[in-house]
Amino acid sequence: MNIAVLSCIHSNLAALEAVLRDIDQQSVDQIYCLGDLVGYGPYPNEVVARIRELDIPTCQGCWDEDIVDGLNACDCSYPSLLAETRGHLAHEWTNREVTPETRAYLASLPLTLQQDNLCFVHGSPHSQHEYLLPDTSAFIALERVLATGADTLFCGHTHVPYVRNLENSHLTLTAVHPATPSPSHSPTPLSSLKRIINAGSVGEPRHGRPHATYVIYDTDSQQAQLREVEYDYTQTCAAIREKGLPAIFAWRLSQGLEYAEKADDPTHVCER
Repeated sequence: MNIAVLSCIHSNLAALEAVLRDIDQQSVDQIYCLGDLVGYGPYPNEVVARIRELDIPTCQGCWDEDIVDGLNACDCSYPSLLAETRGHLAHEWTNREVTPETRAYLASLPLTLQQDNLCFVHGSPHSQHEYLLPDTSAFIALERVLATGADTLFCGHTHVPYVRNLENSHLTLTAVHPATPSPSHSPTPLSSLKRIINAGSVGEPRHGRPHATYVIYDTDSQQAQLREVEYDYTQTCAAIREKGLPAIFAWRLSQGLEYAEKADDPTHVCER
């Protein structure tokens, strides 16, 4: 069985449609989404409507949570004060834009999804705001997988795709790098292997290119393919400016980069 895993669409309808077209060509049996349907981008209601139309099982992301519960996240949700200021502007715009129907749907989303030995979350099983990075402590990374009772944990939130294998403290990492033009593949796992697979971001990639990323996972062979999809991102960039969102959002989408200082401790778990 082949499953596709999407994350962090961020109201980027053009990117979502491009990824869905790519999925249609890959003989995929099931699609999962790891949340952050809204935020930063110009089409929150349209993205939610598309996910609902296709009946895609979806986790609640940190942005989805904030639109439902209000912007009361602690500072760890943003990598800098500059990013926090821009995030507040985007939140206020999105909060005005979303319909009651969209808000109700975001409120209904579960924090985790499970299929057999696979678990799907936005940030981590502990919090939608926790970053599981490629270099997160091996002890923490393994604990997060074990906490789910699954062998493979799918996450997003970082906007950078990777596959990380954990076994007896021996780790191997296959990651998309800005200098790598093609998707990477994970090695065949051992039966005792635990792993974290990050789907990257459909709508706001931060791996050095503007292309949308997602994952295809073969449950029989346990092979993970990190897919990268080109699309006309200039449509979304123009809509960001036209709708009055911070222009820097258009710039960083066009570059595939975050534009902010790094967090002192990006692994910190939101404790609100």
